[in-house]
Amino acid sequence: MSRQESALNAFIGLTRTTDILEQIAKEDARKHQLNITEFAVLELLFHKGPQQVQHIRKRVLIASSSITYVVDCLVKKQLVNRVKDDKDKRVFNVALTAQGIQLMEAIFPQHAKALTEAFATLNDDELAQLNQLLKKVSTHAQMIEA
Repeated sequence: MSRQESALNAFIGLTRTTDILEQIAKEDARKHQLNITEFAVLELLFHKGPQQVQHIRKRVLIASSSITYVVDCLVKKQLVNRVKDDKDKRVFNVALTAQGIQLMEAIFPQHAKALTEAFATLNDDELAQLNQLLKKVSTHAQMIEA
């Protein structure tokens, strides 16, 4: 098999695997009346604390036009709120509310368990190697994109 064929097969394999893993995550989010983007925002805030909207957009990989809508939906669900930045009053940070923290404390362990189960076929060394290889490809692909 040529290098080009191997690269194309790797791309197809990554795409199919990503689709399957996304379905697991979407179903998990849906159980809690969230879409996958809302869940991703909550997860980011749960682990990293309050974030500027633009940072959330970059980390969750959604369009600028969509992030406001997603945050608005989470505000309506009383899971997040907007807080003025202490350093720059023109900037708003998004933070989990007490209800948002409570929700994530309740559902994140099950979410992590479901995703861990999806990778159960790999031993610890293989999982570490997969993470290294994905990071290597991602870093290189970003340089090509720029």
